[in-house]
Amino acid sequence: MHPVHPLALFRLSVLGPLASRERLERGELKRLIKELAKHPYEIPGSKRAYLSEKTIQHWYYLWRRGGIDALAPKPRQDRGHSKLPPAVQAAILACKKQNPRRSIDTLKRLLEEQGVVARGVLSRSSIHRLLQQHGVSRPPPSETVTERRSYQAACAGDLWYGDVMHGPRLTIAGRERRVYLVSLMDDASRLITHSAFCLGETALDIEGVLKQSLLKRGRPKKLVVDNGAAYRAKSLQSICARLEIRLVYCRAFDPQAKGKLERYHRVFRQQFLSELNPDAIGELIDLNARLWAWVDNVYHCRAHSGLEGATPLQRYQADLAHIRPLGLAATQLDNLFHHRLQRKVRNDATVSYQGQFFEVPYALMGRTVMLVVDPHAQQPLAVESLTGEPLGAVTPLNYLANYHRHRHRPTPSKIGAPPPPSAQHSAVEHALAQQQAALSQPTVTPAPPTHRR
Repeated sequence: MHPVHPLALFRLSVLGPLASRERLERGELKRLIKELAKHPYEIPGSKRAYLSEKTIQHWYYLWRRGGIDALAPKPRQDRGHSKLPPAVQAAILACKKQNPRRSIDTLKRLLEEQGVVARGVLSRSSIHRLLQQHGVSRPPPSETVTERRSYQAACAGDLWYGDVMHGPRLTIAGRERRVYLVSLMDDASRLITHSAFCLGETALDIEGVLKQSLLKRGRPKKLVVDNGAAYRAKSLQSICARLEIRLVYCRAFDPQAKGKLERYHRVFRQQFLSELNPDAIGELIDLNARLWAWVDNVYHCRAHSGLEGATPLQRYQADLAHIRPLGLAATQLDNLFHHRLQRKVRNDATVSYQGQFFEVPYALMGRTVMLVVDPHAQQPLAVESLTGEPLGAVTPLNYLANYHRHRHRPTPSKIGAPPPPSAQHSAVEHALAQQQAALSQPTVTPAPPTHRR
């Protein structure tokens, strides 16, 4: 008897509630499949965490017809054999041999341009099967191999990791939304310094989690993050620079650089998301309340094999003497997380933000200033010079109040108006004098010409 395929066992585990029922009532199959599709799974050979209802239904009918063996993946009958004409096969292999790093799309385009095949006739899958058959489907390995070694920071606070995990789709405030888990982890203790579900994965979401981490766990010496646009934001770089935190970017498509945090995400899916009741979630704060309770009361208090049996909280508390406190920066933390946007003050002493106008001191008219904004409240607070000097407060523009406002009108001397020109030095008067002098001169009549005989 042949062994059961691991993928068949996984598919049967997904069908557990369905496979154990001998009889289903009308409409019950559809309801159970819909519930199974809501749960995350550790899918073998895939980075996805969710299965579609159509896939689960297909597996169910396969199991009903053929049992556990029907759930095993069926190999292609034409595997290892190409149906392409020999001339086309030779042309594909020749192009690939000429440049082993050519992609399937490039090979297809070259053969069409050379007239070997007609446009749109050759499929990508046919080329892929041929390359696999001859063992040249992948480009040759790079000569430089990245050396990886297991490591751990000496003390808590030496190194933090930051990453975003795509969460499930939940109904938030009556609308189905995708949520994202933004987390920061301490390397030495595996402690989650702070984590929160957000409706996006922008720089603003990451900065919000970082701010709470700093308030709770002090300043790290180094922060390792992805190379995405959100982590490359100038605001995040400025915050880390002022707090003397070294910001380090991983190489693109290199999740192994943050292996401990990736492992936490795996545990999080298995132990938190699989136990989450979506019907109990009405607002984002409901989801985060459950997240924070699980992190503090379950994850932080559970013994960790990588910490010699200690819990993340115990390991972190053992290094409290090495943690860098915020110190004086705590009183200026809000100001550090404010965003600064360059604006030019209009002639009516206003600046724009988010489609609205705000008034600044009238003396700044025409100047370029920095608008200080609370990004979470989306509210302008003040204006500064380009060098950071405070220039005054910002107030929303009130058209009705300005209609009744008494405007200060400066005197001509205050606004620097030039005095009227004197009559002796006026260009207009000088032109008039020249005209009058020309008219006062007598007119001389020339004598008639004389003719000689």
